[in-house]
Amino acid sequence: MDHIDRALLVQLQQDATQPYAALGQAVGLSAGAAHERVRKLRERGVIRRTAAEVDPAAVGGGVLAYVMVDSTTWMGDSAKDFAALPEILEAHIIAGSASVLVKVRTTTTEQLQDVLRRIYAIDGVSGTQATVALETFFERPVSPQAPHREGTHACHERPNAAPRDT
Repeated sequence: MDHIDRALLVQLQQDATQPYAALGQAVGLSAGAAHERVRKLRERGVIRRTAAEVDPAAVGGGVLAYVMVDSTTWMGDSAKDFAALPEILEAHIIAGSASVLVKVRTTTTEQLQDVLRRIYAIDGVSGTQATVALETFFERPVSPQAPHREGTHACHERPNAAPRDT
């Protein structure tokens, strides 16, 4: 994946509905070349899907909680049990004192309590600890930019800074 593919991904994350002509113009390609690159990104699985970003509060998901799930057994085989609860948006096997971390959205704290009961009923679950988010400062999509590599100084450079004498 080169810098043009990464630039296309940035553009698509900002607005996946823009025409290929606009995408191409933003990254210095023709519409056809932009279309071909996006097609290849989809084929390679870099772009998994295209979706609308919905305001959770507008559709009844105003209560956000992160739940640490304790267990008495290995939970790696319980993905389907967590996925069966529609209020759970994400579930991750984690290292540390808990076994699973889930992200839950509900309309009310009473509904959250019901979700916690249903999580507790999953075979092997021995307890839960829920943390309710009071406000979300921001959420960001995965950055398609190249990660910082050791030995490079690009991420430490100051924009518009005068060159330094060494």
